[in-house]
Amino acid sequence: MSSEIKNRSAYHDYFIEDKYDAGMVLVGTEVKSIRNGKVNFVDSFCIFFQGELWLRNMHIAEYRFGTSNNHTAVHDRKLLLTKKELRKLENKIKEKGYTIVPLRIFFNEKGYAKLEIGLGKGKKLYDKRETLKTRDTQKEIKRFLNRP
Repeated sequence: MSSEIKNRSAYHDYFIEDKYDAGMVLVGTEVKSIRNGKVNFVDSFCIFFQGELWLRNMHIAEYRFGTSNNHTAVHDRKLLLTKKELRKLENKIKEKGYTIVPLRIFFNEKGYAKLEIGLGKGKKLYDKRETLKTRDTQKEIKRFLNRP
């Protein structure tokens, strides 16, 4: 079973320059909710705090069959990367306009939940319009070429 949840708005709002796969520190019921696809990326982002990378504002719905051990839906989650990757990201973040955004959640071969994060530079409004215009043009070309 390969469940994958994508953050489509990240590609609309940012130019993604680099991607990293990070582990997440999760509670048991969070994993079950992720497997059910109950994740919302709206307004989620990554920050550095005391040399560690944290994911903020990602909503993982409470597990329906959870008891008193159920998790809270929105709280900070620690991300696991190598020291080399953390240093590289921290140095890039200090430059103006860069941010770290979550791109997708997936399960690797071992069954661990992973988060793909991207180093993004914010798009201006005219960049977003240009991206939409290019995508529409590509659709029109495909539609025209596939006609019998």
